[in-house]
Amino acid sequence: MLPKINFDQKTEGRITDRERKKIIEKYRELLQLSEDFTKKKELELIRKAFDVALDASEVKRSPSGEPEIIDTLEVAIVVVTQIGLGTRSVVASLLYHAVIDKKITIIEVEKEFDKTIATMVDGLVKIEELNTKTSASQAENFRQMLLTLAEDVRVILIKLAILLNHMRGLNYYPEEYQIKTSLETFSLYAPLAHRLGLYNIKSELENLSMKYTEKDKYKEIIKKLEATTAKRERFIKKFTAPIIKVLNEEGFDYEIKGRPKSVYSIWQKMKKQNVGFEEVYDIFAIRIILNSKPSKEKADCWRVYSMVTDFYQPNPKRLRDWISIPKSNGYESLHTTVVGPENKWVEVQIRTQRMDEVAEKGYAAHWRYKGVKAEKGIDTWMQKVRDVIESNGVANGETIDDLKLNLYNKEVFVFTPTGDLKKLPAGATVLDFAYDIHSDVGNQCVGAMINHKNVTIKQPLQNGDQVSIVTSKTQKPKTDWLNFVVTSKAKTKIKSTLREEKFKEAEEGKELLKRRLKNWKIKFEDALIDKIVKHFKLKAPVDLYYAIATEKIDVATIKDLLTETNKDEVVNQENIVEQEIEEKPKEDYKSDYLIIDDNIENVDYKLAKCCNPIFGDSIFGFVTVSEGIKIHRTNCPNARQLVDRYNYRIIKAQWTKSAANQSFQAIIKVVGVDEIGMLNKITDVISKDLKVRMRSITMDSNEGMFEGKLKLLIDSVKHLEMLMSILRKEKGILKVTRVDSDDN
Repeated sequence: MLPKINFDQKTEGRITDRERKKIIEKYRELLQLSEDFTKKKELELIRKAFDVALDASEVKRSPSGEPEIIDTLEVAIVVVTQIGLGTRSVVASLLYHAVIDKKITIIEVEKEFDKTIATMVDGLVKIEELNTKTSASQAENFRQMLLTLAEDVRVILIKLAILLNHMRGLNYYPEEYQIKTSLETFSLYAPLAHRLGLYNIKSELENLSMKYTEKDKYKEIIKKLEATTAKRERFIKKFTAPIIKVLNEEGFDYEIKGRPKSVYSIWQKMKKQNVGFEEVYDIFAIRIILNSKPSKEKADCWRVYSMVTDFYQPNPKRLRDWISIPKSNGYESLHTTVVGPENKWVEVQIRTQRMDEVAEKGYAAHWRYKGVKAEKGIDTWMQKVRDVIESNGVANGETIDDLKLNLYNKEVFVFTPTGDLKKLPAGATVLDFAYDIHSDVGNQCVGAMINHKNVTIKQPLQNGDQVSIVTSKTQKPKTDWLNFVVTSKAKTKIKSTLREEKFKEAEEGKELLKRRLKNWKIKFEDALIDKIVKHFKLKAPVDLYYAIATEKIDVATIKDLLTETNKDEVVNQENIVEQEIEEKPKEDYKSDYLIIDDNIENVDYKLAKCCNPIFGDSIFGFVTVSEGIKIHRTNCPNARQLVDRYNYRIIKAQWTKSAANQSFQAIIKVVGVDEIGMLNKITDVISKDLKVRMRSITMDSNEGMFEGKLKLLIDSVKHLEMLMSILRKEKGILKVTRVDSDDN
């Protein structure tokens, strides 16, 4: 007779009669299910643990609104029925919530029960604490979790039971939590359940996870399965009729089940084969379960296989013999795919009752069928489970990716440093993530830290990544950003910001054009602007103004166009391609020399940054649209195109002696052997020996070699050549060259 439950004053009046009745039903169901492997003393141990759990819960309620003790009992039932664990595991599953709620300590558990139970409860508590942290590195969390199980691997099996029950009630939680939990289940626990042979748990975890991460697709498949139920049942009846007849004639004790594959399994096939629901040929499987003696199991399975294939043509490529050679997790079954009625493919699974229970409950049933009671054979069983975990490299984190499912082809889930979950499309980059946080964060993004490693703004995101954005106030959106962002939010904001910048510059270009037209005594009007826009094959006036502001179009060419003179010299500068430039002979230059002098008056000139000319270089001047005259070296990379295309804007220039009193910026590149103290050696030569001022220095090292760039303030070419000559003589320096700009 089952013991009666006495609810104390804590629960009296705080739970309904229906809830009290349900608690009693669940508890008695647990005891009945445990009777197969427990003695009377062990049943008393379960009763004692239940009393502790009931007392500790104080009628605490789960998100579903029911008393928490009901969830605790349901977990214990999963531990018995779907995993096949014994008394101590049941007791541990009943007690762990009481320890988490600090109603009883681990020391008290060991004293009141035993050390083994205390160890398991302690492992469950550690896992629970680990999962409440905000860290997004789930793979690392999982590795740590497994390390806590070194003493008793039953802990992870109980954890699977806890998780399964939790997933069954996930609809009572917020959407963000549903997705986060489903992601963790998909990537970590479902694959582990598969490794341990817990196929029913694995399938249910996958289905429940898909329910929240792919809601529309899940509902669609469920709806279609329900709509085809009657048709499917008729087909199964027609398919099995001849098989049932011959099985009866041969005197087999058997059971035939026909059930559809899991929703997740169907969805995977639809994706893999790129077909619709109706085109998945093996929506359901027929399972023939034989009640055979151990000595006749294999022979009986092969006999039934022969009977099935006598009626239906098998596909030889789809034969799976896990009877002769069972899977490493203990799974045994004979699978074949045959052509059934209406030329439809049907998967047939043939196994015995023992094999079926092993397939349902994994190693627990496997060892029990070997004639060893669950608790007595637990050491052997635990070692087998540990071997499965360790063989996949999980214990040391080496091949954690083996446990992950390549599930998401549409979405990726990542975390902020505070643990907030962000859902982005698959292929999303660091920059997409930055714009998802805030537009200003995206505009100023220069990179990120993913799982504590520096990455660029182009880095694609992976499920479970923890992302911390790095920003800079000097950063601005660039057109090429549009080439690697995938979210509409990022693209829209980048385009919007680029347009704003373009309009600002376009306004400057418009004002410049207005002034020039006024000087040329040409009226500024829409018809005129449309003519210019059409000539340069632009889309709108704003594109013209922007091109003028950015010097893609020279205002002088517009004058030529409007006055119909020098038409041969009018060019569309948008497609100018830079090429290697050779020095232009001085005799090609026109006009008088421009004397570059620090006392020069009324002429605005600047030294071009593309070649950084210094006193002593051979130079020429180029008249720009808005920046006056720019001075280039005659061997500047841009010299050829400037001379060839805009010869009329070239003016000669030469240095005067007084220019030698100024300082000019020069950039040199130094390559050598990466030795300790090399940087100090270089800076000593430059700043101490030659008294040269340095503006900046950058050094990169790779495979024992270094490359550095130094910005210096130099008096003249001779001064620079002397410095480079001295550096070349230093031990460890292999090459010293002058470069035109930072980009070289």
